[in-house]
Amino acid sequence: MSLLKNTLTEAMKDAMRARDKERLGTIRLILSECKQIEVDERVELDDARVLSIMDKMLKQRRESIEHFRAAGRDDLVAIEEAEMVIVQGFMPEPLSEADVREAIAVAIQEVGAEKMQDMGKVMALLKPALQGRTDLSKVSIWVKEQLA
Repeated sequence: MSLLKNTLTEAMKDAMRARDKERLGTIRLILSECKQIEVDERVELDDARVLSIMDKMLKQRRESIEHFRAAGRDDLVAIEEAEMVIVQGFMPEPLSEADVREAIAVAIQEVGAEKMQDMGKVMALLKPALQGRTDLSKVSIWVKEQLA
């Protein structure tokens, strides 16, 4: 079992003991997403895959918050924001923009990328290293800037 899944399982037990319903519910959501993928694909998830699941959950929460704010549903915005805080607590330390741009420059040099057609190679190298530590949509934009 991955270290991150073990951490999530222990956190779930702690939340049960503390009777923290919000935290417990969010952790159960993460673990159920993991379990669903394990059952569907018949694989044991590693930390990178669990991180990508949580990253996807954060992205969904951000989008939901935008929609709820537009609809004037502040009650639902508060719920989504609380869930985001809990999920982010299990994510690795975020990288600064300077660190990400440096990683992009190194990846471009490693791959020997010179034009936009090489963007896929650069992103394939960057994604595992940056998953869960920064917003990959921003990384994509910065890679485009450097290759343009």
